[in-house]
Amino acid sequence: MTLTAQDRARRIKIILFDVDGVLTDGTIWLVPAPSRTSSSTETQSRLAGHDGQVGFGVHSATMMEAKGYSAHDGTAISLARLGGMKCGVITKRISETVATRARDLKLEFVYMGQAFKMQAVREIMEKEGVTLDEIAFVGDDVIDLPVMRECGFAVAVANARVQVKAEAHYVTASAGGYGAARDAVEFILEAKGTLQKVIDEYIDERNPISPSMDIGRGLV
Repeated sequence: MTLTAQDRARRIKIILFDVDGVLTDGTIWLVPAPSRTSSSTETQSRLAGHDGQVGFGVHSATMMEAKGYSAHDGTAISLARLGGMKCGVITKRISETVATRARDLKLEFVYMGQAFKMQAVREIMEKEGVTLDEIAFVGDDVIDLPVMRECGFAVAVANARVQVKAEAHYVTASAGGYGAARDAVEFILEAKGTLQKVIDEYIDERNPISPSMDIGRGLV
C-alpha cells in the first residue's frame, strides 16, 4: 500500500532537523570572537576532535561562527511539543550558536559533529523506543539523504537541492531559515488533526504553560 504524506505525518512522534539551510538560510558568518571563552568548553572540545577536517566548524581562538534563526521556527518547536512530539537537531557543524539555540528551545536531542546522521538517529531510536516510521527529518542537502531515505516522513525545504526534493515526501513552501521548520511542524499537526487545538492552547492566556516545557514567548 502506498502511503500519502499525510499518512506518514500522522505517525510522527519525533521531528529532527538539520541546521544549516533548514533552521537557517545556510549562511555562515565568521566574526571576531569577543574573548577566548566565547565558546563553551564542551563546544571547543568537540571542535578539537575534528581539528583539520573540513566542514565541522571553526576551531579558532579569535573567530566565532554566527547564524540567524527564524522566530517562526522557534514557535514551531513550542507547537510540536504541545502536540506531544519531541524535537531535535542533527548537524555536521559544531557551533556554540547551535548549542545556544538548542538550549533556548530546550530541544530534546542535540547532535553536532555528525557526518553520518543515521548514527544519531539509531541512538535516538534506542533511547526513545521509537521506530523509523515515527521519526520525521527535515533536510536540504545530500548529507541528509541517508536519513531521509530511512525515516517515516522525509521533508525537504523549499530551497533544498534538487536531489533532496526528489526523495522527500513533502516539500515546504518556505525556504530554510524563513519558516521551513514551521511548515513541517504545521503539516504534521494538520495531518494529526490537532493543529488548531494546539494553536488555541498556545495563545490561551488562561491556560498556564508549564515552565518545564519552556515554551515561553521569550524563547521563540
